[in-house]
Amino acid sequence: MTTISARGSAKPKKHFVDFSSRRREAFALVEEEDADAVDTATLGRDALEVAMAWAVIGIFAIVFFAILHYMALILIPVTLAVVVGLILGLLADKLGRAGVPRFGIAVILSSAVFLVLFLIANALAEPVATLLREGPNFAERSYDRLMPFLQSQHWLNISPATFQTGTMSMDKLLENSTNILGVVTSSLTPAIIQGMIFFAALLLFLYGRLRLRKTIIMAFPRRRQRLIAIRLLNSVDQVLGYYFATASVVYFCLGIVMTLIAYLCGLSMPVLWGMFAFLSSFIPFLGITLMTISVAIAGILTHDAILLALLPAFLFFTVHLAMENLIFPAIMGRQWEINPFVVFLAILFWTWMWGAVGAMLALPLSLILMTVLTELFPERKATPNLPG
Repeated sequence: MTTISARGSAKPKKHFVDFSSRRREAFALVEEEDADAVDTATLGRDALEVAMAWAVIGIFAIVFFAILHYMALILIPVTLAVVVGLILGLLADKLGRAGVPRFGIAVILSSAVFLVLFLIANALAEPVATLLREGPNFAERSYDRLMPFLQSQHWLNISPATFQTGTMSMDKLLENSTNILGVVTSSLTPAIIQGMIFFAALLLFLYGRLRLRKTIIMAFPRRRQRLIAIRLLNSVDQVLGYYFATASVVYFCLGIVMTLIAYLCGLSMPVLWGMFAFLSSFIPFLGITLMTISVAIAGILTHDAILLALLPAFLFFTVHLAMENLIFPAIMGRQWEINPFVVFLAILFWTWMWGAVGAMLALPLSLILMTVLTELFPERKATPNLPG
């Protein structure tokens, strides 16, 4: 009998499939897909809510600026009065500490502003009257000087006949001047009304300035918020007062220098040029540009030699450039430096919104906004943890 040994036989291996583990993996994959779908839906809702929030802000901004433009007749003098009152804040505090009552402070400072504006208008009255009186002769001299240059520029297609029969003829110019006088006359009454609103608002703002400050401070419920409001209001007064006091002194010196330049270079009405240099300097970029171009044109109309004609404009631009980039920053320091591009955009915006007065208010409003942002969002410089 033969037996078969189990030791030498080959046993086949059995393979088992774990269905439970595959089922768990499938469930996990489905759960991940559901989670991704939920996250995508949540992200879509969050994006929609953010878009809705920005849309509401945009609509509010459009309505706000539309109201500013629509109520310009009232808001321009009131805003100008508030800005002037803030500029005079430091002086008002000094008068208050000296024992002057609030109504006396308001009357003294309002009268001082009126006196300064009256003196400026009185200084400009005689040169402007002379310019209007000599307007025809000035136009004739300008025509004789500029016509050869204009004729040499063939692409302009300008000839003497253009000023005789065309749209630039003397009859058309007289007709347009009549329309301009009509516009000026129609604008005179609103200007008088705005002037009255300005002085009334300035007087009342200076009288109730301290009470208004107290109302703003006490409107915040917490002590920390009140301290921030106090610091913010004090910073605005300090920035505006110190900035424009310094600017007035520097630009007054610039006006004196421009008067000397105009006198030595043979320009007519040197006092008028000095006054224009002083006033235009308060409008960054735009003021210096218009002033330099005007001086260059006046020099060309006065002198035959081109170098001598452009000398007054070159001297004024050089002196103004040195004051703006060397003297003014050295006095003011760099803690109140504003981005020039931001100031340029502010000038464009407020000029489009409120005209010439808006251009003058662009810099003060930029300073106020910069001060508010600096106080509410101070820079926090993180100190790195270096290994010892």
